[in-house]
Amino acid sequence: MRAVLIRAWAAALLLCAAVAQPGRAQEPGPVATPAPAVPVAPAPASASAPVTPARGAVALTEADAAAWLDGLMPSALRSARVPGAVVVLVKDGKPLLQKGYGLADWDKSIPVDPAATLFRPGSISKLFTWTAVMQLVEQGRLDLDADVNRYLDFQVPARNGKALTLRHVMTHTSGLEETARDLITFGTPTPDNGRVLKRYIPPYLYDPGAMQGYSNWATALAGYIVERVARQPFDDYVEQHVFAPLGMKHSSFRQPLPAAMQGNMSQGYTSVEEPPKGFEIVSLAPAGSLSSTGADMARFMLAYLGQGELDGARILKPETVRMMHTTITRGLPGLNGIGLGFYQQDINGHRAVGHAGDTILFHSDLMLLPDDGIGLFVSVNSPGRDDQGKWLRERLFHAFADRYLPDARAPLPALDDATASAHAQLVAGAYRTSRREDSTFFSVLQLLSPLRVHAVDHGRVAIDLGGERSVFREVQPFLWQEEHGKRRMQAIVQDGKVVRLGIEPYVFAFVFEPVPFMAGTTVTVLLALAFGVALLTALLWPVAAVLRRRHGVAAPARALTWVRSASCLAIGAVVLWTATIAVMGNDGDVSQLLPLAQSVSLVAFVGGLLAALWHARTALRTGGRAGKGMALAWVASFAVLVAVGLAHHLLSFNQYY
Repeated sequence: MRAVLIRAWAAALLLCAAVAQPGRAQEPGPVATPAPAVPVAPAPASASAPVTPARGAVALTEADAAAWLDGLMPSALRSARVPGAVVVLVKDGKPLLQKGYGLADWDKSIPVDPAATLFRPGSISKLFTWTAVMQLVEQGRLDLDADVNRYLDFQVPARNGKALTLRHVMTHTSGLEETARDLITFGTPTPDNGRVLKRYIPPYLYDPGAMQGYSNWATALAGYIVERVARQPFDDYVEQHVFAPLGMKHSSFRQPLPAAMQGNMSQGYTSVEEPPKGFEIVSLAPAGSLSSTGADMARFMLAYLGQGELDGARILKPETVRMMHTTITRGLPGLNGIGLGFYQQDINGHRAVGHAGDTILFHSDLMLLPDDGIGLFVSVNSPGRDDQGKWLRERLFHAFADRYLPDARAPLPALDDATASAHAQLVAGAYRTSRREDSTFFSVLQLLSPLRVHAVDHGRVAIDLGGERSVFREVQPFLWQEEHGKRRMQAIVQDGKVVRLGIEPYVFAFVFEPVPFMAGTTVTVLLALAFGVALLTALLWPVAAVLRRRHGVAAPARALTWVRSASCLAIGAVVLWTATIAVMGNDGDVSQLLPLAQSVSLVAFVGGLLAALWHARTALRTGGRAGKGMALAWVASFAVLVAVGLAHHLLSFNQYY
C-alpha cells in the first residue's frame, strides 16, 4: 500500500499545475429508503454448511491442478514481467501441490524451489502475530477487550473516553492514522520494535471501534504486547510457540535472516529489467517481516484448517480457531468483514478467510476455504510491469474458484433502471479512504487522488481499480455487484446523502467517505488556478524585465518584486515536493529534502501572501484596472496556497508520516 500511495503522490504532484476539472457528480434524484448505518462491532456469525460442488466443477486433484497451473503460471509471469513465483495448495489435511515457477535469482538462473526458496509474504505475517496473541488469550494472560495500556510500558491515549483494545487492533478498527515513514528500508540496522512504537504514536482519526482503518503500527503494538507479556523477544516467541510445533523449519521474522537461511532467500525485483534491491527491513516487524517457504506456509494453512492442530501438535484450541474465523466485524452490513485477524473473502458461495501481503518487492496471498478443506498460498518476487504481478494473485484465486468451486447460485436481478439511475447519481462523486493520514502532508492525497465513482448508462456505476475500469450494477438498494467480476460495493445513505462506501475485498481494511470541502473539486480547481497564476508570473517576469529596459520604464516597486520572487519559490516548492515523493518512491532518504520542501513552501506561500497584500494596498489605490485585477489575482492565489498548505500540512515541520 505504501508504494501505491507514493506513486499516486508523484503522479498527482507532477500534474497538479494542469489539473483537469473532475467530472461533477450529478444532482441526486428520488431515492428509496436508505439502509441504516450499522456500527462496527464484533458480531458472531455461524459458519456456513459445506457447499455441494456445482455442476460443471472440475475435480481438484494433484494432476489436474498441476496441469492447470503449468499452463497458466509461466505465461502469466512472462506477461507480467515477474521473475518468479511459488504456488501451494493444500486439501483434506495434507499438501496437494507445491510448485515453484520462474527464477529466485534472475542473474544466476536459480529456479524457485517451493521447499527451500524463501519469499517475503508481507502482511500475511500478521496472521502469525494474531496466533501469538490468541495463544496468550487462551492462557488468560491477555484480554481482547482490555485497555492495551494494561500491558505496556508507555501510554497510548484514549479518544473521547474510549480506550484502544486488542480486539480493535485485530479487526483494524483502532481508529489510528496509518504511518508510512521508513516502513520498509534497505541496508539499515534492524530497528527495535518498542523503540519504533514509542518514537511516534499516530493520532486518531476515529474513536476506537468506530471505523475500519488498517494500521501496521497497531499490529506492531500487538507484537510488542506479546513480547512483554511472554517476557521474551517476539522473534523467539514465534519460533518456539508457532514455527517449532508446526515444523516450519525454514521461516523467520528475524531481520536480517539467520546465516543458515540467507542463501535460500529469493531476490526481490522492482522489474526484470532492474537489478535486485536486496533484503527489505520492515521497521514494524510483527506487521510484515516474515520470510518463509511455500512448504512452510502449507503447514501453517493445514494447522488452521485442522482447527489448530497439525501432526499431533496443537497451536490453538478448536474453539479459538472458530472464533477467529467467524466472529465478524463489518464495515458495511451487506459486505464481507473481518474476523479476528483473518478477513473474509467469500467467493462463489463458499466461505473463505485469509490475508494478503505486500512489501515493496514481494506480493502474496493466503486464502483458506474452511468448509471445503482447501488452502491456497501464492507469492511473487516482483510487482511486475504496471503492477500486473500484484494483481496476478487475485486473478489466480478467482480463476481457481471458478474452475474448482464454480458458483451454483442464480445471479441476482438488477434493480429497475429508474431506481438504479437515481441511486447511481446519488453515489457518484469523490471519496477519501478511512485508511489515511490527516495530520501530515499525505493528507493532500485526498485532494489530488480521490476515489471517483461515476454514474454510467442504465443505472450502473464505474470505478477505476487496478488500472482497469470496473462497472457495477445495483442488485439491492445501494448494493452493487461487479459485472464480469467478483467484487461488491455498498453505500450507507442517511438523510439523502452517502456517508460511507465500501468495496470488496478492501472493506475489511478501509471504507470510503465523501471528501470534505478542503479536499473537494472546488478547492482542486482553485489550487490549479493558483499555481497557474504563479507559473505565469514566473514565466513573464524576465519578459517584463526585457520590455522595461527596452522602453526605459522605471524599476517596479519592491512589493511587486517580492510577489514575483514568491511565485518562483511556489513553483520551486512544487518541484521539491515532487522530488521528495520521487525519492520516497525509490526508498531513498528524504531527511533533508522533506524539511527543505516544507521550508520553501512556508516562505513561498506565506511570504507571497504578505507581499501580495503589500502590493495590493498600493495597486488598488493608484493602479489602473489591469493592475488592480492582477493585484487581486495574486492575493487570491497566495491565499489559496496558504489555505491548502495549512489544511494539508504542507506548511508543517512534522517529520513523521
